[in-house]
Amino acid sequence: MARARYRLEAMLRVKLREKQRAEFALAKAIEALKAAREKEQQLIKEKDEIIAQWIAKRDEMHDRMNVGGLVFDGTVYVNYLRKLKEQEEEKVEAIEEQRQEVERCVEKVARRRRDYIEAAKQHQMMEKHKELWQKKINEELSRREEKEFDELGNTIHQLRRWRGEGDDAEGALAH
Repeated sequence: MARARYRLEAMLRVKLREKQRAEFALAKAIEALKAAREKEQQLIKEKDEIIAQWIAKRDEMHDRMNVGGLVFDGTVYVNYLRKLKEQEEEKVEAIEEQRQEVERCVEKVARRRRDYIEAAKQHQMMEKHKELWQKKINEELSRREEKEFDELGNTIHQLRRWRGEGDDAEGALAH
């Protein structure tokens, strides 16, 4: 007897590929989120360094001016401090933009996670269907074999009876 072929094997392979694609997309989204968070932390660190630099230069300017520094030196310090403040404001804006990017990445990860869960459920459903189908085929095969053995047993019994072997064999066992 030819082995039964699962009709939906192609669909099962499609569902497996969809699950694998969703898994890959989820991994890429998680990686992008990680990179976005690292960039945000780097921007915060750079802003903190600018603030520390601003404080150090401001203190240095106060010390030099208190001792009687030149007006030109004061102007240079003031311009430098102004430039540092501008850089700090730029970093604050960059941090805010990066936070928005992190939020977009978080939403993308959530969406990709839902997609993966759905694809995994679909694949699992197809696997379960195949298992049930296989179980049904095996049960049908067992029923057929059982029926054939019953028919074979009946045929042997009828042949023995026809030949008269059945009654003598039973009588011989009884004595």
